[in-house]
Amino acid sequence: MHTMAALEAKNRFGELLDTAQREPVTIEKHGRPVAVMLSAQDYRELEALKLAALRAEIRKGLDDIEAGRTVDGDAAFQAVKERLEE
Repeated sequence: MHTMAALEAKNRFGELLDTAQREPVTIEKHGRPVAVMLSAQDYRELEALKLAALRAEIRKGLDDIEAGRTVDGDAAFQAVKERLEE
């Protein structure tokens, strides 16, 4: 992955756009990564992957409900509270 300082990205924006078409570019400010620029195609693919993962988790949850694999909400929160107090 290519890295650019924010000022360099600003001053060389056209080059930044060209590079982002080939590979993601990390933008750093004061040496810390603050953003990543990527191609529109890579972004669409990333969003599609996130949506597919979300749908899979929802399906899993619905399957658990249908199979009776549920926990009472109050009991779940009580168990979490007890673990936090350990």
